[in-house]
Amino acid sequence: MGVEGCTKCIKYLLFFFNFIFWLTGGVILGVALWLRHDPKTSNLLELEFEGAQAPSTFYISVHILIAVGAVMMVVGFLGCYGAIQESQCLLGTFFACLVILFACEVAAGIWGFMHKDTVSKEMINFYDSVYDKGMTDGLSMDKNKEQAAATVLKVFHETLSCCGKGQGTAILTSITDGLGITDICPKNQLQTSCHKRIEELFSDKIYLIGIAALVVAVIMIFEMIFSMVLCCGIRNSPVY
Repeated sequence: MGVEGCTKCIKYLLFFFNFIFWLTGGVILGVALWLRHDPKTSNLLELEFEGAQAPSTFYISVHILIAVGAVMMVVGFLGCYGAIQESQCLLGTFFACLVILFACEVAAGIWGFMHKDTVSKEMINFYDSVYDKGMTDGLSMDKNKEQAAATVLKVFHETLSCCGKGQGTAILTSITDGLGITDICPKNQLQTSCHKRIEELFSDKIYLIGIAALVVAVIMIFEMIFSMVLCCGIRNSPVY
């Protein structure tokens, strides 16, 4: 025999939330792997120019998300098994894991909120340095350096469907491209600022990570409450 009454209801509620937690961990792991291998971000973050690599801050948060998803699946399974077996040891271990995960998530959330614009700013600075170098070398007729910059810039422009740092630079580049001095921007993409495209690309993905973290935090709070109630119910049950 096991627990009865309200405690038995808590047991199945905990199992249900743990199953959702396990599924959520799988979804987060899948989303994180998609973010890691998304063609748009991969094309930009793997760029290199004159020995300088594109900023990798975004990948750091994605790798953390991959680790969190994998740990959530393990912890979710532990919670499901502990609830069904009515094991105080497993439930206690499960609760401790949840507390650690929740603390890490809060810390990561605070860090992410404080640095939410860092990824976009770093990528914009990298783009600007390559763009300025490409235009300078193009105007100075240094074809070798211009070609190296143009290769990197074309990845930006074709991936994001943009050109230049703004309207003014787009018009300037269209003139230099037309005169054959540079070969940087794709055709018919002169009206959209690459600064705007970069911000949109990474802001959307940061918000996606934030929503996932919020959903997980809510589920974890319910699980911590249910696991403690069930553990106390098992301890006070007359059948043990």
